[in-house]
Amino acid sequence: MDNKLLHEVVITAIIVRGGKFLLTRRSSNKKRFPGMWTVPGGKLETKDYLELPKDTKEYWYNVLEKVLKREVKEEVGLEIKDIEYITSLATIHQDGQPSLVISCIAKYVSGEVTLQFGEADDHKWVDIQEAKSYKLIDGIYDELVMADNHLKGIKTEWRRF
Repeated sequence: MDNKLLHEVVITAIIVRGGKFLLTRRSSNKKRFPGMWTVPGGKLETKDYLELPKDTKEYWYNVLEKVLKREVKEEVGLEIKDIEYITSLATIHQDGQPSLVISCIAKYVSGEVTLQFGEADDHKWVDIQEAKSYKLIDGIYDELVMADNHLKGIKTEWRRF
C-alpha cells in the first residue's frame, strides 16, 4: 500500500555531558550507514503510545520525548533530561522508505555508556573540534555545531558550518 502521508519517524539526541557530545559508531551490520558515526536515537512505533492511556480525551502527549528516552536507555544505557528541539530533516532512503528525523539536544543525567549489541560498536565523548575528525553521517557535524551554539544561547537554523 502506497500512502504518501506515511513516514518513518525518527528522533535523535545530541547528549551533552561536561561540555562534550556523545557519538556512537553504527555497527557494520546496519543496513543504513554501517560503520559511520552518529548520535543515539530511534524510530517511533505505534506501540510507543497505543499501549498507554491518553493524556486527554483524544491525544497522547510527550510521545517523542518518551521514545527518545527509551531509545537512549536501550542503545547507550543513559538517562537523559531537558530534551529540546534542534532541527529536522527528511530523506527517502535507497529502499524507498521516506524518513522524517527530529534532532534534539538533551542533558546527561546518569549511567555509564553501555552499547546495545547490533546497534553500535564504539562511542566517544567529544567536543566540537574533536567531532570533525570522525566519519560522521552527512549533516551530523552541522547539527553538533547547532547544539554547541544552543548551549551558548545562540539559536541557528541548519546550514553547513
